Amino acid sequence: MNEPIHAVSAAEDEDEISLLDLLQTVVENLRLLVFAPLAAGLLALGISYFIPPTFTATTQFMPPLQQQGSAAALLQNLGALGGLAGAATGIKNTNEQFVTFLQSRSIQDALIQRFKLVERYGASNLHDARLALSGHVRISSGKSGLVSVSVDDQDPALAAQLANAHVSELRDMLGRLALTEAQQRRVFFEKQLADAKDKLVNAEQALQATGVSLATLKADPASAVEGLAKLQASITAQEIKVASMRGYLTENAPDFRQAMTELAALRNQLNKAEQAQAPGAASSNEYIARFRNFKYNETLFELFAKQYELARVDESREAAVIQVVDVAVAPERKSKPKKAMIAVLATLATGFALLLFVFVRQAVRNAAQDAESAAKLSRLRQAWARALGRRSNTAP
Repeated sequence: MNEPIHAVSAAEDEDEISLLDLLQTVVENLRLLVFAPLAAGLLALGISYFIPPTFTATTQFMPPLQQQGSAAALLQNLGALGGLAGAATGIKNTNEQFVTFLQSRSIQDALIQRFKLVERYGASNLHDARLALSGHVRISSGKSGLVSVSVDDQDPALAAQLANAHVSELRDMLGRLALTEAQQRRVFFEKQLADAKDKLVNAEQALQATGVSLATLKADPASAVEGLAKLQASITAQEIKVASMRGYLTENAPDFRQAMTELAALRNQLNKAEQAQAPGAASSNEYIARFRNFKYNETLFELFAKQYELARVDESREAAVIQVVDVAVAPERKSKPKKAMIAVLATLATGFALLLFVFVRQAVRNAAQDAESAAKLSRLRQAWARALGRRSNTAP
């Protein structure tokens, strides 16, 4: 019964002895473990004085915000075209999007060419210059809604100019893209207006070919024909709205079902209006059919023209989409190198490496005193010598 107790006691003694051995190893090499890290820290501190200083310039700006333009209040009055414009302008600008723009190849190439960064960074080609520029620039977006651009360079003036140039190049890019709600609406209605204009011109030419003047037709009291044309234009606009809603709504969505109900109601009104006409009225006079087509295209053209002009007004209001909060200025103090941090890190790293070294060295010495461990070390040296292609001095 006493044997297990003695075994536990022996294990505890070995643990205590090993801890004492470690402590003894540390004490024996105390000077090395203290003075060598301090010397390394002082050396690193001295070397840091020869590192060229780096300056950081930062600019902050507020990206464009989505706002309701003056045309949004009139969308309800346009019925189908109002819903269509809302569907066409569903893109929202986020800060992450503008961060991606600032990191795009187009802006990087413009900055590289503008500041001749290929020669400044010593790059062999444009790709290496982009990598070097990315290493000197940090772009971030915080919870405050602001986007910051920080540039590191040995020249403080160049760092400030390069940071501000990011914002100016971003403005140029936004001028080439349609990003805001007003720009999206303007682009959409510009295309629709051009198409409607071509169709209206063709309808007008076909109408004039009948030999009846346009002024006489406008004075004609054929209100039924004009009403049918407007109904057909409303149906066309509603069909465009339904087609656009299929891209982001399911058929069971309330808005989609309401749009389908409105389309069915418009078609029903058109059928009733056509049935109310006298049989053969459209075919008895050729100009009536052409006049109806003309009024149909004229109604679409007027709707698209009104929305296009409103979109242009909103776009002119949103011209200054980027508002700079802080303009980058030449920094007065360097940001790197941080001499104190370099010295502390060098001291800690050297101390850890030396501590590991003295422990390994003491373990090797202890192993050399044991016959079995000494034989293993000898075989290890021989294997290491063979791996390096050297001859071993130990006899086989």
